Amino acid sequence: MSQARPKTQSRRALLASGTGAALAIALRPVRAAAATRTESTTDAIRRFAGEAPIAPGRVTLDLPPLVENGNAVTITVSVESPMNEADHVRRIALFNEKNPQPNVITVHLGPRAGRAAITTRIRLADTQRITAIAETSDGRYWSASADAIVTLAACLEG
Repeated sequence: MSQARPKTQSRRALLASGTGAALAIALRPVRAAAATRTESTTDAIRRFAGEAPIAPGRVTLDLPPLVENGNAVTITVSVESPMNEADHVRRIALFNEKNPQPNVITVHLGPRAGRAAITTRIRLADTQRITAIAETSDGRYWSASADAIVTLAACLEG
């Protein structure tokens, strides 16, 4: 018994057909769109805190000062707070200067959270300052900032 062997097409014939052309277009390298800044960091912070004063202190921002790869930078933010009904952290937000979206993340907390701390990974487009701001239950805002030197940037075109 002989088995029929499936007919194969050459690459040129496959590309000449509509399916091959569509496949070639789908598999071509895709360039990232140019980063378009929608608002400034200052505007994003004001949108978060309104006109309330933001004082330094109570917030600890932990990130590596030298980042080899900006694609995944681990950041930890913690806030000094007893986290009880009378005194707790409502929100923690992270902001950066050079990414297309300056408000990286906003986390809502309550007194039952236990600790006012978050850990996340973000992408950094370039060397820049990162700012963490916490809103406490009494309506006050606290902040900390840190600089990160990025040797291999993320979020770049081409």
